[in-house]
Amino acid sequence: MKREKIIIRARRSAFVKALIFISFGILVGWMLFHTPGSTVTTEGHDHEKETTQPEIWTCSMHPQFQLPDPGKCPICAMDLIPLIKGGEVSDPGAIKLSVEALALANVHTSVVGKAKPVRKVRLYGTIQPDERLMQSQPSHIPGRIEQLLVNFTGEQVKKGQPLATIYSPELINAQQDLLEAMKMKDVQPAILEAARERLRQWKLSSDQIASIEQSGTVTTEFPVLAGTSGIVMGRRVNVGDYVNRGTVLFDITDLSKLWVLFDAYEQDIAFIRIGDKITYTLQAMPGKRFEGRVTFVDPFVDQMTRVAKVRVEVSNSNGALKPEMFVTGLIEARLDEYRNNMVIPRSAVLWTGKRSVVYVKLPEEEEPAFRLREITLGPKLGNSYVVVDGLEEGEEIVTDGTFSVDAAAQLEGKPSMMNPSGGKVSTGHDHGAMIAEGTSSTMEMESEKVKVDQRFTKQFKSVYDHYLQMSDAFVDSDPDKVTQQSAYVLEALKKTEMKYLKGAAHDIWMKQLPALEKALDKIRSSDDLEVQREAYAGFNLAFYKVLKAFGLEGDTAYYQYCPMALGDKGAYWFSDQKEIRNPYFGDAMLKCGETRETLK
Repeated sequence: MKREKIIIRARRSAFVKALIFISFGILVGWMLFHTPGSTVTTEGHDHEKETTQPEIWTCSMHPQFQLPDPGKCPICAMDLIPLIKGGEVSDPGAIKLSVEALALANVHTSVVGKAKPVRKVRLYGTIQPDERLMQSQPSHIPGRIEQLLVNFTGEQVKKGQPLATIYSPELINAQQDLLEAMKMKDVQPAILEAARERLRQWKLSSDQIASIEQSGTVTTEFPVLAGTSGIVMGRRVNVGDYVNRGTVLFDITDLSKLWVLFDAYEQDIAFIRIGDKITYTLQAMPGKRFEGRVTFVDPFVDQMTRVAKVRVEVSNSNGALKPEMFVTGLIEARLDEYRNNMVIPRSAVLWTGKRSVVYVKLPEEEEPAFRLREITLGPKLGNSYVVVDGLEEGEEIVTDGTFSVDAAAQLEGKPSMMNPSGGKVSTGHDHGAMIAEGTSSTMEMESEKVKVDQRFTKQFKSVYDHYLQMSDAFVDSDPDKVTQQSAYVLEALKKTEMKYLKGAAHDIWMKQLPALEKALDKIRSSDDLEVQREAYAGFNLAFYKVLKAFGLEGDTAYYQYCPMALGDKGAYWFSDQKEIRNPYFGDAMLKCGETRETLK
């Protein structure tokens, strides 16, 4: 009780001291700022002018929405940004922004300049045997396989090692002829030499022939000796098989030297030359980097895959590299023909259809003002582009926050990415009614589920798992990663076995498979993210029909839709989670979309 009284007294004392301090502050403030004789009047007092203008929040992708408080866009769920109001500017097509507005929208500019153009060409391929070191081991005599001394593929053999034994009636007759010729060697030496030559034609050595002559007996089984050292890559015969002269018994390959064969697409071939340095990594050896030189570029492009092979020769004396390992390579190609062109960051460019635009800062304006300008792009250089036409050295362009500037231009009715002629934005946009061009609604696309062999379902599940990784690459907006993951999807697709599909299931698969492969080839053959996304949308339409008919092995797939994708045409994709992660916009509009259907 006594302790509580002490606490109450301490609080009262502190309160009294605070009142005295505040009163003293008010008195000092009045003495400093009060002017004698001044009076306070309310006549003509404009409260609206003294009140701070309320801040308006909008969406950089949907500027027709203007809300009084921060939050999420009702369409795409992007974070709202403060509304940027433009001012008067001498150029009627330009948008003028204050320094404060630029800071709020996190807008940054950079001066355009020249740079050493180096294009990074990313290639994907596999380890393959050196074709020059691959040999077939034939039988040089006809007969029946009595014994196989090498019984499985992958076995190491050495030159001269016995691989099999053969019982040959023809060889028995030839030995008998030799022994008969031996009896007449003094009278008919030519006959003896002819008998010997016949055995030599069957690859019997001089020692073997001499042994027959000395022993005077016929050998019924003869060994087949390895003609080279290496690894047995294929076994063509079994015990008891009858073989003719020249029949291949084994495929033997020397793996001490290997080829790395990369797939180069048409748009990359021009940047690859013999002698170029290439660095590459293997999935099987994470964290380890290899280097080599391009030794050959295929002069032909495959008419089906649209790729040319690029070869790198490597030593494999320790046997660490194995044929069919996946390889990812990188060539940094110098583009000397573009050395006098401008290079700008990728973040500065907005795309709409085939048009590429940037916002150029007007140098003659006192406050920051920007004008939309269409440019022509050259090759992509990683996170930047070569500019072929449309910009001059020394000009200043927006490199960060370009969407925000474009949203402000739309609100002011200035020329913008989606409206190059200017004019006020429309708010009557019906997103719910949008369906991807050339497709029907989800309900119209539905099909009956068919019975599928569990073995095929398991293989198809692998395709779906790789598909999800490809979708994540689209969400990350990483075209190189998209290319890599699409290659894995295609590989899984090729490993599906149609022999497990019967009746209606076989018909559905055969109808959709060409569309799936064509879309994946287009994704793999381009490093333009917009082109990849367009092909991805086509893949999803065909994939829907297959997944709808076949289902998944105990998993759930969410069929999701974004009305803003592909220039407002709308597009679908699949996800293994209900949360929307838009692969057509990535971070720009990550939450834009909705789940249209749940498949199992």
